[in-house]
Amino acid sequence: MESAVAIRRTHYAFLTLPNYSLIALSNAIEPLRMANSLSGQDAYECSIVSLDGQPVAASNGLQLTPTVALDQLSRADIYFVCGGINVRSAVSNAVIVAIRRLAGQRAALGALCTGGYALARAGVLDRYHATIHWENLSALREEFPRVILSDQLFTIDRDRYTCSGGIAPLDLMLNLIRSKLGARISQLVSEQFIVDRVRDGKDRQYVPLRAQIGLAHDRLLKVAELMEANIERPLSLDQIASTTQLSRRQIERLFQRHLHCVPKRYYLTMRLRRARELLLNTAMPIVEITGACGFQSPPHFSKCYRAHFGHPPSAERRVPPEVRSRLEPLLPVAG
Repeated sequence: MESAVAIRRTHYAFLTLPNYSLIALSNAIEPLRMANSLSGQDAYECSIVSLDGQPVAASNGLQLTPTVALDQLSRADIYFVCGGINVRSAVSNAVIVAIRRLAGQRAALGALCTGGYALARAGVLDRYHATIHWENLSALREEFPRVILSDQLFTIDRDRYTCSGGIAPLDLMLNLIRSKLGARISQLVSEQFIVDRVRDGKDRQYVPLRAQIGLAHDRLLKVAELMEANIERPLSLDQIASTTQLSRRQIERLFQRHLHCVPKRYYLTMRLRRARELLLNTAMPIVEITGACGFQSPPHFSKCYRAHFGHPPSAERRVPPEVRSRLEPLLPVAG
């Protein structure tokens, strides 16, 4: 691999809570290991940590060794709290005290999966933008109104690094690797793990509508499902009302009450997100994506896209030639 000037090693500590998500933790550690290998440098050090130094069982029952005690660890650059299932019972008073002590030492803090709940409970996410697994998103918004929660895959806000679960930690680490070692190493790491692109902070985790509004709102769910089934040829509000046997006014009230937007805006956002998925994950021409997502013309599509995402559709595909040459074989051929 390309040689580079020796750089300072970055130390990440992963504080494991009972029943933490092993897939989330693995997707955080493995990109760092691969970055060391591909860069030829000891750029990253990882420590598995618990409060008492004893291995903690993940949600699948497995334990990781070596595990070291938090108070015996040399200072880390970022302390990630690793959560999983039953996170409320996993966050003990001792965990809260430990997190607050780290915050008092001005340590950078992060969270994987539901670990953001521990940070919120400790009060160290107040007035920070943050991310947590979608299953906990609505509850945390209610319980911790001073935390600015989003549905992004990950969020970096000053000295707080939070992400969702599953493979989202991989995306966070690829972006941190890019900041430290450059885009080439980050891209090479993603290739090693068969990841076709490095997702960034603009990408959002998929949050099922049922998780956003609950199971009791079947009428709204039916309207949203009807919209999703008619992306290419969007239905008018009158057509939706007729199909669902609701009035226009009833539909508008449901959207305002539960989603805080008008139906037309929700429908447009759904179509634009589908368009972005196609731009990033297929080789379809923009004119075909325009039609597939129900827009009247490419100029109309571009105008709506720019208003929503801050840049035109073509900007999603502007990557360096050396990166594009590696990505194109991974993209399915349109047609």
